[in-house]
Amino acid sequence: MLVFSADSHIVEPPDLFVNGLPSSLRPRAIQMAVRDGYIMTVTGDRVIHKLRANKPLSAKTEGAPASAVRLGTRDLAGRLEDMAKDGVDAEVVFPSLALWTYVLEDPELELATAQVYNDWNDDFFSPHLDHFVRCGVLPVRRFEDTLAEMKRIAARGFTAAMLPSAVPKGLPAYNDAAWDPVFALAGELGVVPVLHTGTGLEDVVVERGPGAAVINYTRQMIDAQNSIMALVAGGVLDRNPKTQVAVIESGASWLAGLAERMDEVYRAHAVYVSPKLGLRPSEIIRRQVKCSFQSDRACILSRGVTGTEAIMWGADYPHAEGTFPHSREVIRGLFEGVEISEREKADILGGNAARLFRFQAPAAR
Repeated sequence: MLVFSADSHIVEPPDLFVNGLPSSLRPRAIQMAVRDGYIMTVTGDRVIHKLRANKPLSAKTEGAPASAVRLGTRDLAGRLEDMAKDGVDAEVVFPSLALWTYVLEDPELELATAQVYNDWNDDFFSPHLDHFVRCGVLPVRRFEDTLAEMKRIAARGFTAAMLPSAVPKGLPAYNDAAWDPVFALAGELGVVPVLHTGTGLEDVVVERGPGAAVINYTRQMIDAQNSIMALVAGGVLDRNPKTQVAVIESGASWLAGLAERMDEVYRAHAVYVSPKLGLRPSEIIRRQVKCSFQSDRACILSRGVTGTEAIMWGADYPHAEGTFPHSREVIRGLFEGVEISEREKADILGGNAARLFRFQAPAAR
């Protein structure tokens, strides 16, 4: 079976934006810095994320087992070696630094940052499209920029482009018809809008009390639920039926519950519902929404509600919470005790993502 990770990351060169932006914007470039014992992501004087320096970003640390060392965090040769070791044939790849693009409030800085990343992404991955799908970053502060950049990267063959999982403050919510031109163009061009967890938030750390580590990461699933609920109930997806939307690294088991709950409310409170949709919410979700998951088996068990085509496995390489170097064991465990056909397994592990992102490598065909 083709194993296609619908959730993987690359770490951009640390000076990508400092050197790549126009000189007038460079002082506010997204970059990493080590200060006061923390590894910080900053833009100008603003700290947008920090991690204690004694907590590694990857498993490449002194004393780590050789099998657990990430060779491909930045290096493509090492990445292909790790993929072969882990049994992963292909990936759609998301950024690291550029995940923070949506905290940039200046439209010019946001646009330039997206363009710098998209150009670098294209140069970096284009020679290896038998293993990788390029995913761009779309600016959103001005929708004319969103449309122009989508057209630009689609012309280069990109089939996926990021939008924020949580809409930044000051922008219309996803249930607003102002988003229609963006989703309409995505459907027309065959570009999949991708909502990656944590994007669009001013700060991913909300809880600092007991259980904070679990709460902060788990609650990002709620951002995905809110965005999909808005896109469906607000009619954006109903009005743009050709557009497929992918939600990444937020799990997938919630999708069936959301679909059934929305159907229940849509029916029971029909007198209040506006806009009226052409299909039931669950039917729109089944037609247009896809989710990546890592180990939450409930999405496999509830595929009768969402459709098998809605769920795509992802390794989240090279993150510490990802499945490397144990992806084979994780995959085996996903289907233990589950009554499921080999075709459905193949779709979940690779076929769904390959079709969604129009992956053209011989292995996919």
